[in-house]
Amino acid sequence: MTRLPLFHSTVRPEWIDYNGHMSEAFYVLVFGHATDALMIETGLDGGYRESTGCSLYTVESHVRYLEDVPEGAHLAIRTRVLGAAARKARFVHEMYTVSEPGSEPEPGAAPVATTELLAVHVDQRAGRATGFPDTVRHHFTELTEPAPEWAGRSIAAVG
Repeated sequence: MTRLPLFHSTVRPEWIDYNGHMSEAFYVLVFGHATDALMIETGLDGGYRESTGCSLYTVESHVRYLEDVPEGAHLAIRTRVLGAAARKARFVHEMYTVSEPGSEPEPGAAPVATTELLAVHVDQRAGRATGFPDTVRHHFTELTEPAPEWAGRSIAAVG
């Protein structure tokens, strides 16, 4: 099984909220950049988008905020493809804090946040979903891993 490279980022001062840690919007921003990296690795890069008019649209997501992340924290995002069909892809991102920029999470480290996403391949010119090219679908297939235990959950009802 092939693995995607980790995506790295560092928490900027402007990402800190009134509670003194990274604001929820910036977790999603970092996860969005990790999705962009996934697109590059699977052949859905800028050149592909420009030449075909097709792109990947997120249609559903579920974010879990598990630990506070302080200003200056170094982040490593692990992306796992969970599956792909003709026009859809399901994947997760796991965010870890790491000791220095570009480093790997410690063995056994728990993520500080996760997101699960469902994305659809869209022909922007036609305004509708369309099938992945064979090469892209092949990349997704090569990258497919088993789902982590937390994936596929929904938000529980309160009360």
